[in-house]
Amino acid sequence: MNEPNVAQVPASYALRYKKPEALRVAVVYAHWNSDITEPLKEGAVDAFRQAGIPTDQIRVITVPGAFELTYAAARLLQAKEAYDAVVVLGCVIRGETTHYDCICNSVTQGITELNLCGTVPVLFGLVTTENKQQAIDRSGGKYGNKGTEVAVSALQMIDVACLLSKK
Repeated sequence: MNEPNVAQVPASYALRYKKPEALRVAVVYAHWNSDITEPLKEGAVDAFRQAGIPTDQIRVITVPGAFELTYAAARLLQAKEAYDAVVVLGCVIRGETTHYDCICNSVTQGITELNLCGTVPVLFGLVTTENKQQAIDRSGGKYGNKGTEVAVSALQMIDVACLLSKK
């Protein structure tokens, strides 16, 4: 079995089109599998802070499980206070039934629809694994922290959104 590529996303990113102190971002994370999702959330929040976004401009919302991520993300996109990006984080570990497939497909479709219909990037940070160890490895373990990677991707997408909105 091939080892995953750990460094697919840079460890940090310097914004080109907006000042970090002017950004508002949101992190929505699932409480289910909290031993995995808490480190994912911390990785995302830390990456945003390291990029220079003030703590009071990073909104963190917890939902019960992965299925509820898209609802919270959609509501944030409709909120009075505008966000420059929304990051969703969760963890689904395969079990003995098809529930895993239903949840993964639903969240994937929901985030895709939000991105197709909206003007604010919504970043997919759902860790989907075959077992607990794989999840641990991706939430601060030997393969890094996917929460950090998704936050860095959010910064990149904020620049993409700025670039595409210029006429």
